Amino acid sequence: SVMKPSGRLPVSRIATMVSSVLAAAHGLFSMTAEKKPFLAASKKETKEAGPLGFITDFLIGGVSGAVAKTCTAPIERVKLLIQTQDANPKIISGEVKRYTGITDCFVRVYREQGMGAFWRGNVTNVIRYFPTQAFNFAFKDLIKALFPKANPKTEFWTYFAINMASGGLAGAGSLCVVYPLDYARTRLASDVGSGKAQFNGLVDCLVKTAAGPAGIMGLYNGFGVSVIGIIPYRGVYFGLFDTLKEKNPFKKEHGVLGIASKFAIAQAVAITAGYASYPFDTIRRRLQMQSEKPRDQWLYKGTVDCAVKIMANEGLGAMFKGAGANAIRTVGSALVLVLYDEIKHLISLP
Repeated sequence: SVMKPSGRLPVSRIATMVSSVLAAAHGLFSMTAEKKPFLAASKKETKEAGPLGFITDFLIGGVSGAVAKTCTAPIERVKLLIQTQDANPKIISGEVKRYTGITDCFVRVYREQGMGAFWRGNVTNVIRYFPTQAFNFAFKDLIKALFPKANPKTEFWTYFAINMASGGLAGAGSLCVVYPLDYARTRLASDVGSGKAQFNGLVDCLVKTAAGPAGIMGLYNGFGVSVIGIIPYRGVYFGLFDTLKEKNPFKKEHGVLGIASKFAIAQAVAITAGYASYPFDTIRRRLQMQSEKPRDQWLYKGTVDCAVKIMANEGLGAMFKGAGANAIRTVGSALVLVLYDEIKHLISLP
């Protein structure tokens, strides 16, 4: 049967998110009323770190992420299918044939499940990615404001280290909030074959997993390795981009040349970050694939056991399965960085 493409993110859900953030931001930033020495010293930095700046960063980051994810959903689906196929029960049992590569996966998904299947799990992904990117960008600027200010021209390595730390900590913080949605996205997108889907949607996936042997903690299977992996990923992703864009000779240009130069930097950064953290991502996806099963049916006992078994049974290359598709998918990650900067410029934010 042909799946219909997922619908768009409901406006009511976005409104709920915004209301929650407005309430949270008031408490989070009440401390900015006092002038503390470790906080931003200038009026411009204080404005950026204040409630309005946080909320604006949250919304711009979320919208940029949602647009980019929807555009690159087919590549994301193929990447996940290839990455998780060795932990997929239907493929292990022989019910569904293995995918031999990116092209084979694209062709078979279209033939077996229809065009709409490339967006299977996309609504879940957007619901997950909106707050993820929103919190990432908002937390990054908040955390960066807590560090001493460094001049990128005279204190390059200090500036670079601050950017890396801000990005890594922002990624770890946002992951705590949205991990169950990331788990559900992996399970929905990893469903294979032309038969009945294992889960009927986001809520069904979360409910069935939470009702399983591991309980609510089943939604956090692979969380430990995810935190370990997200710190270098977001550290490189945000830190390297914020650092290199200051070296961009066309950074003040907002025409074709300026946007193209920013995108080139963002693309290089996204690919670098993706490869740096990909083995961690592979392990967490494998762990997520077994969450709703009884423990005696688990392929892996935990993070270390998963890593050891993959290396012993499949070799080092297995840690990077789907990395080629992931490199293509980083177009979306690069697009998020550029969209965020350009939208901030369009609404004349510092």
